[in-house]
Amino acid sequence: MEFAEQAVGRLFPGRRAGQPFRPDHLSALLNEIGVPVAAVRGAAIRQQLLEMPAPVVADALGYHNKTTTRLLNETGGTWSRYAPGDHTWSPAGWVPRRSGDS
Repeated sequence: MEFAEQAVGRLFPGRRAGQPFRPDHLSALLNEIGVPVAAVRGAAIRQQLLEMPAPVVADALGYHNKTTTRLLNETGGTWSRYAPGDHTWSPAGWVPRRSGDS
């Protein structure tokens, strides 16, 4: 079992031992005590988009890239120039500067 699954199972234990609440059941309980789950989810993703680039949030949360980009634009985030992909490689012939180079 993954660490995240274990943590959810401990934080929100279900009726069966070692099993977490089902998401729909937990959502219903939160709604009963006045927590608007859809609004909270939307606020949480918008906050993530202010802190991280839209493609990173999309990959991490399983959203489509277009959805996170649209939400970013609605939120007014500043990650418009993020280029997704592998940033560890360098083009042929290009050598990164070392700290002693001028």
